[in-house]
Amino acid sequence: MSTEQEAQPTTVLLIDDHELIRTGLARAFERDPNMSVVGQASNVAQAMAAYAGLKPQVVVTDLQLPDGTGLDIVRAIRQQSETVGLVMLTMHSGDEHIFAAMEAGASAFVGKDAPSREVVSAARHSVISPRTFLCSGLAGAMMRRATDDRPKLSEREQEVLALLAEGLGTAAIAKKLYMSESTAKTHIAKIYQKLGATNRAQALVTAMRLGLLSMVTP
Repeated sequence: MSTEQEAQPTTVLLIDDHELIRTGLARAFERDPNMSVVGQASNVAQAMAAYAGLKPQVVVTDLQLPDGTGLDIVRAIRQQSETVGLVMLTMHSGDEHIFAAMEAGASAFVGKDAPSREVVSAARHSVISPRTFLCSGLAGAMMRRATDDRPKLSEREQEVLALLAEGLGTAAIAKKLYMSESTAKTHIAKIYQKLGATNRAQALVTAMRLGLLSMVTP
């Protein structure tokens, strides 16, 4: 028996709160004989429990989850392992999201509008080089950052801004990001200050104009 025949498929954990997306991704990975989906999760808590029990070689996670973010998962797993592949899959493909994923320790960043084969390809890359960040938009983002005079939001402030755009109030933001309401209020106040806004509506309009947000929930 050859070495290739003896090699075991790369194990993959899929995390997304939409079952339809998880099912589609699972089918994409099933078409690759060298990949095997061993588990699925729909939120951060399930994901961390599944990772602890399954110890997959690759984790593919959505950015926005019901009880937190994919960044929480990436950071937590990267602290435990330097070799696991961490692929961020998201519909939010702005520059700040790209940099947040890279700084959290992700191996790759793929937009949900990309073909499923790109997700599988990113997973293969993450196994070979888990600490080399793969993102088709990284070069452009780096160039824009070098010449960008827009207000700079921290990673946490960007997360709070995204939740403000989804219509969440202070209490809901605090709960979702596992912080106190006073801390959430502080982040919101800093966002308003940096954007020169006095309320949520002004902050969101300014953030959209500056390209810090890709969408706002009506």
